[in-house]
Amino acid sequence: MNAQNVIAKELSIETVHGPLAVTYWDPAVQSPKSPLIMFHDSLGAISLWRQFPALLALKTGRRVIAYDRFGFGKSAIRTDKLSADFVAQEPALVLPILKEEFGFSSFIAMGHSVGGAMAIEAAAQFPNDCASLVTIAAQTFAEDVTLNGIREAKKLFADPAQLQRLEKYHGPRTEWVVSAWIDTWLSDEFQQWTLNDALPKIICPALVIHGSDDEYGSTIHTDIISKKTSGPVTVEILQGGHHMPHRESEDFVLTLIEEFLA
Repeated sequence: MNAQNVIAKELSIETVHGPLAVTYWDPAVQSPKSPLIMFHDSLGAISLWRQFPALLALKTGRRVIAYDRFGFGKSAIRTDKLSADFVAQEPALVLPILKEEFGFSSFIAMGHSVGGAMAIEAAAQFPNDCASLVTIAAQTFAEDVTLNGIREAKKLFADPAQLQRLEKYHGPRTEWVVSAWIDTWLSDEFQQWTLNDALPKIICPALVIHGSDDEYGSTIHTDIISKKTSGPVTVEILQGGHHMPHRESEDFVLTLIEEFLA
């Protein structure tokens, strides 16, 4: 596949919360199909998706829209503390902005890691608009596996060199980004977070992708999504896969998504 056959455009949407950085990819052949909205992970940004969105647009024939959450990448700087319900707040805040900017009603929600949880919330909060749901390495509660992985990451980020690596993507936001991940997930308030209320509200088809050896979440999350979601669910466990299936097995994951949406 040649990602050069996709047209990519960057824009900054002015909002009451400050600028929202967005990039979208259009396949060379325009399609009326519902666009894919991508929710990034806890340290993520548009740029950290790398070539995946472009290849996704090419593979599915759909517009793909990714954005930097407020406080991340090139979006508005934040200095506040994330609330314990930030996962549910994200699609409620951003989807109306994207809908107004791009003029779509129906969409496909897709996310990686905590972005997968945000995609689940998007499908739950907008059940009549969300045509399909795709999660990659999503968590549904604050599992010990996840928290232990974050504690190990906290030790790594005690090294200034690790922060400097992230500055390439987040600039002056970097320390806030790391704190928003580590301090929020390890806080007492967040230990009660789950998607138990959101999952039964999902009526669209879902594709749930997870690595068997994911260091930030076991396959218990795929079981929970399968059992509690009201719509049909397709589960794909990548044997030997870790927390980044879309990087570790890019072609395979792209094909899974293409076939699911077809």
